[in-house]
Amino acid sequence: METLTDPFNFRTYKKIVPEAQDFLPLLGTDYVEMYVGDAKKAAYYFKTAFGFQDLAYAGLETGLKDRVSYALVQNKIRLVLTAALDPDNPIWEHVRRHGDGVKVIALTVDDARKAFEETVGRGAKPFMEPTVEQDDQGQVVRSGIHTYGDTVHIFVERKNYRGAFLPGYKPLKTGYQPTPTGLLYVDHMVGNVGWGEMNTWAEFYNKVMGFAQLISFDDKDISTDYTALMSKVMSNGSGWVKFPINEPAEGKKKSQVEEYLDFYRGAGCQHLALATNDILHTVSELRARGVEFLEVPDAYYDSLFERVGHIDEDTETLKRLRILVDRDDQGYLLQLFTKPIVDRPTLFIEIIQRKGATSFGKGNFKALFEAIEREQALRGTL
Repeated sequence: METLTDPFNFRTYKKIVPEAQDFLPLLGTDYVEMYVGDAKKAAYYFKTAFGFQDLAYAGLETGLKDRVSYALVQNKIRLVLTAALDPDNPIWEHVRRHGDGVKVIALTVDDARKAFEETVGRGAKPFMEPTVEQDDQGQVVRSGIHTYGDTVHIFVERKNYRGAFLPGYKPLKTGYQPTPTGLLYVDHMVGNVGWGEMNTWAEFYNKVMGFAQLISFDDKDISTDYTALMSKVMSNGSGWVKFPINEPAEGKKKSQVEEYLDFYRGAGCQHLALATNDILHTVSELRARGVEFLEVPDAYYDSLFERVGHIDEDTETLKRLRILVDRDDQGYLLQLFTKPIVDRPTLFIEIIQRKGATSFGKGNFKALFEAIEREQALRGTL
């Protein structure tokens, strides 16, 4: 187990979360698939705004009659945008109910059959029996299980595949290739679940997938004068796959998690945290391309150095870009959150740069949630 190598990210597996059982083990995020109303337009948006590049395509031209998918890539992030071509397709119903959102969080494994057997044997509900998919570039084995809401995990074994993405897809290369924005890999993905369900799903990741609890926050840690939530961060042994699980907590007004649950019509993936090694460049690029971020008040930066100590970045630049900073005993991190990137106030993107820190920005929670509340007030949903 200790010498496995992720075939996509080219990292050697090393267990750094000793409490994790790691019987799978997971080698990283293979791809994230969103079900959307119009895959072509969604692909154009993620290319234009976030700098993703063409990777592969599946649709009518590849023999599919009921759906179309565009696979995009930026460094170690693979994003798939899928839309239904037939109103009887379950994808159509998923978008009708939830709006555009994350359906599949796919995880790279060395053995997809074993991953399925291990998780189903521990109580997971099967989504996809182990299936061998092949073409002239080799074969991929995939299997899958259900998790919170309508979200699923698919285990991907691609060690015997040389193709662009998956069998059934053809390589895609259009004439429109905006430059990347410096996004590197998926740092973590956050799930929002209903009242009293956080512990249930934390236990699911512990017992079914061998994760350990990395950190937890209660309503005293994550609250403002109006809203509150609770969260537990679950991690696999290598720390390559981290899933914070949020649930609402009692507050004077409606929390961001409640708003999400109302508009998404149930539990789902709230946001993707995408890592960069130069957040100043990445956020500058994203802002120039029209990506909207939550607004942080000037007062946040007045006592920044007193709170986080010395940092390499210039305070005025951070203030201009509205980037948040927090420190733990391992170092510090910089982060910023977009406004919702879809019509409903559900899915958003976090941009994060870690400079030693392994935490999740606890010191920024108040400023962040007050910014979210200002947006909720404008929407009339606070």
